[in-house]
Amino acid sequence: MELNNKKAYYEYFFETTYTAGLVLKGTEIKSLRTGKASFNDSYCIFDKGELYVKSLHISEYAFGTYMNHEPMQERKLLLNKRELKKLEEKSKEKGYSIIPLKIFINEKGLAKIDIGLGKGKKNYDKRETIKQRENDRDIKRTYGL
Repeated sequence: MELNNKKAYYEYFFETTYTAGLVLKGTEIKSLRTGKASFNDSYCIFDKGELYVKSLHISEYAFGTYMNHEPMQERKLLLNKRELKKLEEKSKEKGYSIIPLKIFINEKGLAKIDIGLGKGKKNYDKRETIKQRENDRDIKRTYGL
C-alpha cells in the first residue's frame, strides 16, 4: 500500500527527501492500510523542536467505535535529532517548505512517510513541467514503451 502526493511534484522543486516514522493511533493505521488518506494541502511544521504533519486527512475507520480518531489531527513525525536540526535550519530560509510526498507501510508493518524539503515553483516552471510531461507521453505513445 502506497499513497503518493502527485500535486507536490508539480508545485515544488525538492532538494532532499527523508523517510520518517509516523505516530498513529490504532484506527488510523487500520484506515491507512485500506488506503483512506488524502494529502490535500498538507505540510509539516516544527513545534518545540519536534516535527508535525498538518492537514493530512486520514479517514475514520469504517468499523471503528466511539474510540475512532480525528481525521485532521496533527501527527508527530519521527526523525533523528541531526536530521531534525538540519531540516529546521533549512525550513527557516525564505521559500522553503517541508511537504509530505508519500505514505507507505514498510516490510515490518510500520507506517512511514517520505517528506521533502522543497522550494516553490514559479508559473513558468510549472508550464515547463507540463510541457515535459506531454513530450514524455508522446514519446511513449510513438515508440510503444
